[in-house]
Amino acid sequence: MEFLEFWSQMTANPLLFVAVMLTLGVILVNGWTDAPNAIATCVVTRCMPPQAAILMAAVFNFFGVFIMTKISNEVAVTITRMVDFGENDGKTVIIVLCAAMSAIVIWAVLAWLFGIPTSESHALIAGLTGGAMALNGTDAIVFDEWVKVLYGIVISVVLGFGLAWLICKLVTKLCFHANRPKTEPFFKGAQIAGAAAMAFMHGAQDGQKFMGIILLCVFTLQETGAGAATFTIPMWLMVVCSLIMGGGTAIGGKKIIKSVGMDMVKLEKYQGFSADIASAISLVFCSVCGLPVSTTHVKTTSIMGVGAVKRISAINFGVVKEMVMTWILTFPGCGLLAFMVTKLFLLIFN
Repeated sequence: MEFLEFWSQMTANPLLFVAVMLTLGVILVNGWTDAPNAIATCVVTRCMPPQAAILMAAVFNFFGVFIMTKISNEVAVTITRMVDFGENDGKTVIIVLCAAMSAIVIWAVLAWLFGIPTSESHALIAGLTGGAMALNGTDAIVFDEWVKVLYGIVISVVLGFGLAWLICKLVTKLCFHANRPKTEPFFKGAQIAGAAAMAFMHGAQDGQKFMGIILLCVFTLQETGAGAATFTIPMWLMVVCSLIMGGGTAIGGKKIIKSVGMDMVKLEKYQGFSADIASAISLVFCSVCGLPVSTTHVKTTSIMGVGAVKRISAINFGVVKEMVMTWILTFPGCGLLAFMVTKLFLLIFN
């Protein structure tokens, strides 16, 4: 779909306009709460100043959205298929999507106020599911697609922690007799490359998820629904999502960078490099398999993995517990919030 055609549909349908604006708002919130995780280790190990890292994140987010979408758009496909709105008309479904996006923004802002790196991916999945259930009950859950979320959670934890531990352990062994000051320039450059790879994969994963919601709005109005088997994500949509995500990172990135990169584990450059590479590899695997996973989830478990190489006590389990509780609460909490907001919106607008 060309931009002018899409704009024409938006201006002709106020509900679609509101739904798209709310989705872009969620992308902005994602940028300020989720995207900083991609560059957190690079900043706290002083490889790059925050503003330069944020600019790099914005650029590689775009490349991630564009290139990975060309390779595989399976994550976006999963998002468009994971719920069933039943036989309801397009107007009703758009109201549900508006309510779900509103609930996600409220949930994310509350988490950000407390400096907790909430998972926007899990909030998106929970909000979309809760909204659909308010309309279509338990029949709204398409289990064959939704189960990919559960696979993603398990796989991201195992790969994130395990690969980070393995890579960091290998680096430690290879460089055991090396002169540490002489290795600093190499690991500084390697970590910048690792952070760029993480930003790239953040765009590949999260960009596709949110573009999937916008495309779901379009499918609804075109009456193709979530059953659209194949589709092409337009270039202009990739650009818009990337720019808004980068803007969000610039707004609120520093607070999350501190929480992820400094409070959980005190990192050195080789550790930050190991965590970034492990996270990027894990996200590539999940993206190709169409598993919508949390980049926050992957990155934090990778940081735990590199911390465990030295000793388990190097991990600040107080921060880890806080994050895990946030993840556990996101599905029922954001889902219930979306359910209630959807009921309210349907009562008022339908």
